[in-house]
Amino acid sequence: MRSAILFFFLIVLAIGAVVAYNAFFIVHQTQTALVLRFGEPRQVITQPGLNVKVPLAETVEYFDKRILDIDIASKEVTASDQKRLVVDAFARYRITDPLLFYQAVRDEAGAANRLNSVMDSAMRGVLGNATFIEVVRDRREALMRLIAERVNAEVRNFGLEIVDVRIKRADLPDANSQAIFTRMQTERQREAAELRAQGNEQAKRIRATADREATVIIAEANRDSERIRGEGDAERNRIYAAAFSRDPDFFGFYRSMQAYEEGLKANDTRLVISPNSEFFRYFNNPVGTTSAPSGATPANGGQPNRPGNTQGTAAAQ
Repeated sequence: MRSAILFFFLIVLAIGAVVAYNAFFIVHQTQTALVLRFGEPRQVITQPGLNVKVPLAETVEYFDKRILDIDIASKEVTASDQKRLVVDAFARYRITDPLLFYQAVRDEAGAANRLNSVMDSAMRGVLGNATFIEVVRDRREALMRLIAERVNAEVRNFGLEIVDVRIKRADLPDANSQAIFTRMQTERQREAAELRAQGNEQAKRIRATADREATVIIAEANRDSERIRGEGDAERNRIYAAAFSRDPDFFGFYRSMQAYEEGLKANDTRLVISPNSEFFRYFNNPVGTTSAPSGATPANGGQPNRPGNTQGTAAAQ
């Protein structure tokens, strides 16, 4: 009997524990709760704490009160200037009406799907009316605000509020980027070739100017040297003339000595001339006269010089 009572007590205690477990639920500070009775919404609980529901008949759906984020898949958008852009963006939102949120999208996965389609439509509408430069640089912040406003106008019916929309990357497609890079490279090569051509032109101009100046300098130097040489020759002739007029005999003797020095070298010099020639007048007569003394016999016996006549030939080494 006592065993049966103990068994019955344990069963009642187990049933009570199950009922208590299913009847009480806790709502945390970061959550809101929606109580459903057989799938129909009955109550929205926004305050944290311990709450009671009907076991088995009622269930609880929890929703995050914090700001949530969603990454938008990369999309290719055509700007107003017909340039294609690959845009990566993300959005931040919060659940403002748990009941409406549950009825419209049910959970966060459903919200992500709906937001993707809404964001795609808003981004195409806004960015399609802007130019490439406006999206990339000039009006990026304003365009993001406009996208957020358009998305907010559509997702209010989902119990959502868009806090912020940000474009992480707006760039040209890979094929366009490669084409632009190739064009930029070609442009830089053209500029380099133009600068190189200008440098070569300046180098040729400088070289031509230097060559012309060098030619002028050399010509002027040659002119001056010829003038100086002429003045020197004139001065030399003047000195010679003065010396000759002062003592013609000495001047003749001096010039003959210079001629002997130049003509009679020590390196096997040979002269085939008559010993009575004007060249040897100082050899025959110290005074330098060529007329023979009265009554003297010519050195060759009065015979004229003939080819092969060795008596009329002087050889000096």
